[in-house]
Amino acid sequence: MIHSLAVVHESAKIADSAIIGPFCVIGENVVIGEGTELKSHVTIGDNTIIGKNNRIFQYASIGDDPIDYTYKKGDFSQVTIGDNNIIRECATIHGGTSKEIGVTSIGSNNIIMCYVHIGHDCKIGNYINLVNGVGLAGHVHIDDFVIISSNVGVHQFCRVGKHAFIAHAALIGKDVPPYLMVTAVTGGSTPCGINTEGLKRRGFTPDDIKKIKEVYKVLYRRGLMMKESAEVIKDMAKDDPILEPFVDVISTSRRGILR
Repeated sequence: MIHSLAVVHESAKIADSAIIGPFCVIGENVVIGEGTELKSHVTIGDNTIIGKNNRIFQYASIGDDPIDYTYKKGDFSQVTIGDNNIIRECATIHGGTSKEIGVTSIGSNNIIMCYVHIGHDCKIGNYINLVNGVGLAGHVHIDDFVIISSNVGVHQFCRVGKHAFIAHAALIGKDVPPYLMVTAVTGGSTPCGINTEGLKRRGFTPDDIKKIKEVYKVLYRRGLMMKESAEVIKDMAKDDPILEPFVDVISTSRRGILR
């Protein structure tokens, strides 16, 4: 159902069971899947693709031009969103740029709360919770099952590994390994242990958690240089899918590892 007060471009493809509320603006070549609901005053920019059963609340802006000095009007820019996401009031998700593939991507089953900003070329996985006021700069990658608390800022090109928990108002300037808890300190952030409670809730066994804690000790308790820690962790993670995410984040890091 499309409300009579919505403005929908003729090229947009809206599923029959989708609901478009009053004063929404839907741009060119937009695709909106079955069961997705847009409350009033939602803006969806050109080329945006939204999957099934999403709920998008008032004044959210998705797929508008990226804030990037190299972007020129007419460059390809897109946001893709999976299924079963909740995007709350006044969230902003900007399209990608030609510096990558032109796409900002959001997976499925995420909660994006009020006033969250997701910058250009970000890659957001699945089952992620971004709390009110989180700001992600361009090119940030957030892996599955991450929780980022309110008013956290993440520097461009940073990555946050699976199952990490970042506490209120932390400033993230380097890559966060998986499974970690991170807390705010003056002017930045610091690791403060393993997200044990979160891992228990998601079915990790005591043995799994014990192995993860051993890797944490290598990274943060032995006084090893990062290169030395990486070699030890690589050896520990051989044929172990629980520990492989550590190797993935460390080996592909662009910003360095938060320590």
